[in-house]
Order: sequence, then C-alpha cells, then structure tokens
Amino acid sequence: MTSGLGPGNWSAAFPTPLHHIVDDTTRTADVQLYLKRDDLALADVPGNKYRKLKYNMSAAMSADYPKLLTFGGAYSNLLRAVATIGQAADLPTIGIVRGEEHHPPNRSLQFCLDHGMELAYITREEYRQKTSPEFLAGLADTYGEFYLLPEGASNTLAVRGCAELVDEIDIHCDYITCAVGTGATMAGIVYGLDGKAQVVGFSSLKGGSFLADDVRGLLAAVGKEHLSNWWIETDFHFGGYATRKPELNEFMDWFEATHHITLDWVYEAKMLFGVYALMAAGTFPSSSTIAAVIAGGPEPD
Repeated sequence: MTSGLGPGNWSAAFPTPLHHIVDDTTRTADVQLYLKRDDLALADVPGNKYRKLKYNMSAAMSADYPKLLTFGGAYSNLLRAVATIGQAADLPTIGIVRGEEHHPPNRSLQFCLDHGMELAYITREEYRQKTSPEFLAGLADTYGEFYLLPEGASNTLAVRGCAELVDEIDIHCDYITCAVGTGATMAGIVYGLDGKAQVVGFSSLKGGSFLADDVRGLLAAVGKEHLSNWWIETDFHFGGYATRKPELNEFMDWFEATHHITLDWVYEAKMLFGVYALMAAGTFPSSSTIAAVIAGGPEPD
C-alpha cells in the first residue's frame, strides 16, 4: 500500500498483524487476547499516526500549504510522526510543545529536531488556549500560512483514517481496546465498528473523564453520535500524562520478558495494564475475545 504522503515510495505494512497473547492471566480469565500491532506499520510513524495523517496530508498537499503545524507534549508520538512525514514530503514542520524547554531535549524531541522540525515551547496555560481564534491568529502572525493539525491530529479526517483499522481485524472480537490521549483513534474504531463490538478506551491522562465528551464530539462530527458501544476507563493513568509508577515498570518488564514486546510507557503500557486488571477482575466475560490496539512503540533510540 502506497500512502501518497510525500515523494518516494511510502510503503507501509498494512494490514498490521494480530499477535495472540497467552499467559496465566488470559488462561485464568478464559479470554482470548490479541494485540493489533499498529506500531509495526512504518518505521518512525506508528500506525495510528499514519492513519490519522493519511487524509490530513492529502488535504494539506492538495491545497499546497507551505508548512505543517501541530501540538504535543514532550513525548508526543504525533510530533515525531509529523516531523518524519514532513521531512519526506519536503514540507517544513512546526511543533508547539506544552511546557518548559528541555535541556538537553529528550529522545523524542531530539528526534523531531533531527528531522527538521522547528520546536516552540509554550506554558501550560497558553497551551490550554491552543484552539482559540486569538491564539491561532498569533501563530499565523509568527509562522505565516500553515496546515493546522490539532493536538493528536484529532479531526474528522483522522477519524476516517482510524476507522480503516477495523476492517483489518479478521477475527471475531467482542472488545477492542485502545489508549486514549485525544480521542480520535477511539472515535475512529467506534465509527468503523458501527455497533458490532464494544470499545474500551484507557485514559493516559489524570482526570480523563472529559475525554468522553471529546469522543462524543468527534462521533457527532462524522454522523455517528448515536453509537453507545464504548466507554473509557480513567483509573490507569499512573499519575497523569508521561508519568509512571513502579507497578507500571514491573508490568512492562514482565510483559517484555514473557512476550518479547517492548511497550511504550506513555500510552500502551497503561492501556495493557488496565486490560490485564479488567481480565483479572472478571470484567470481560468468559470466552471473550479482545483485540488491544498497540498504536505506538517506545521512544526512539
């Protein structure tokens, strides 16, 4: 499959594979667990970011925008993906980063810089204004014309791209689970399923109950506001975005030792920790089949 996201042959490994996971917890819970390995789609552009950017990049390039601008935290997979795709498409990229400048940059931010992205740091208070017309007008004064990718690339084009994931799952699923940062991936999965299975999201943010409203808004924007086959778990954030605790580290170490998969600790490890906790608690009925979407991999080396 060629993406058309830029010059050259952007060949991504779609459909991404399903890996069957068997261990003591899945056997005790009598649950079939599969990982939908979207992290294996394309080097440096995890599958859900590729899906989110697919139609956005087509829109940006067809309208001849001179640059891309987006938002993210210091560990944002989207910033890395936009930097990678922008460089390949010969489009300048600008990343507006929440919080203070890092000295030296962490590996994620250094990756962005190495791929030509201009980074600008703003306070958390300013970041909360990122969707206001006044704030966006100020960015236009500073950077000129740009194609705006909202935080998490969460818009209707992203939902459309993420919905395509569902048709790649060629087994019957009772549940599909995913991490939730801005809601677009989850909204896309709900959209693509159209009521055929339950979708469980796991907030990576402390106080993430507001994310349900964001998912509802995205579903409404694509005419699917009537769908109710989903919910968001908010108790597995481990202190909030880009924070973790010893029990999460222990789970990641156990999972890698048992299944030989290194999990991203910002999103995916928290989601899978939650899936295992719900399996152990009996939330998923006996004989259920779960597909857990691994949307991104660990930080670049």
